[in-house]
Amino acid sequence: MSSIADNIGSVTRRIQKATLQAGRAPESVHLLAVSKTRSPDELREAHQSGQSAFGENYLQEALEKMEALGDIADLEWHFIGPIQSNKTRQIAASFSWVHSVDRLKIARRLSEHRPENLPPLNICLQVNIDGEDTKSGCTLESLPELVEAISDLPRLSLRGLMAIPAPDQPEATLRARFRSMANALKNLKQDFPAAGPLDTLSMGMSGDLELAIAEGATWVRVGTALFGPRPPKGDQS
Repeated sequence: MSSIADNIGSVTRRIQKATLQAGRAPESVHLLAVSKTRSPDELREAHQSGQSAFGENYLQEALEKMEALGDIADLEWHFIGPIQSNKTRQIAASFSWVHSVDRLKIARRLSEHRPENLPPLNICLQVNIDGEDTKSGCTLESLPELVEAISDLPRLSLRGLMAIPAPDQPEATLRARFRSMANALKNLKQDFPAAGPLDTLSMGMSGDLELAIAEGATWVRVGTALFGPRPPKGDQS
């Protein structure tokens, strides 16, 4: 069985190859290790292999890992799951990035709750790129209105967009989804030059990161290819 260190090396090589094939600078794409259900020891092992950015979906689980790994100074925590209104205070205080902002109410609460002693919270707007009723995210059409409103919030830094295309789609469909995200970000940068850096596309996972990078991804969110299959529910020791 491959070790986490081996897996990080393999995924890093995939990212570097895809980045070069796309004619992009090697440092333009970052690896976010999706670490939900993974133990602090697994994260520590990943960190020893050079990984410092971790994405968590569940607040309480993430807070427990932050405490367990508090001796590591350079960990960067990203919240990537659905956000409940009653969790915004702790999310705003504990994370450096939030990739899953999908409505103005959540953005306002994150801004209000971001501690003054911390830099502005980096956020991405989650887009429901497939238009699925069961998925979180705003529509592409609603982005301009949302960006305009969020640009006035003082404790946020609007970095870009995030999407999770439905799995098992044809390659051409996935490419089109990723390309539409890149075009949306380009249009927002042109229309709202003062809204924020708008330099981030969080898209692509273990099975499709090459396609996402070819279309402009700057963060790829990878879990299974780094840590292996998730343990069955009830057996997450």
